[in-house]
Amino acid sequence: MAQDRPHAPELLRAIREFLASDVLPRLEGRTQFHLKVAINSLAILEREAASGADADARELQRLQALLGRDGTLAELNAQLAHDLRNGRRDETDAALMAHLRATIADKIAISNPKWR
Repeated sequence: MAQDRPHAPELLRAIREFLASDVLPRLEGRTQFHLKVAINSLAILEREAASGADADARELQRLQALLGRDGTLAELNAQLAHDLRNGRRDETDAALMAHLRATIADKIAISNPKWR
């Protein structure tokens, strides 16, 4: 992350808070609804900027251990998908299921933390 401030999460939070406190109350109907969607999208971007890289690193580490090889996150996910399609792995694989649960938890924490 760059050393200069404000950082991306801080900028996103400032924009989101301005829209929610100053603009949203002045709108109604369809435009207000769309602004609420935009505000929620900014919140997701804010969480992703703050913790997405760490979540990706954890996923990559789990995939490397699970598959027993190095590669990019995209390459290892493609390999896992290939293994699943070809029946090499399934829901009886405890390590696979633990990886999937952890990956889903990280993704939900970014996209919809209230869901937990």
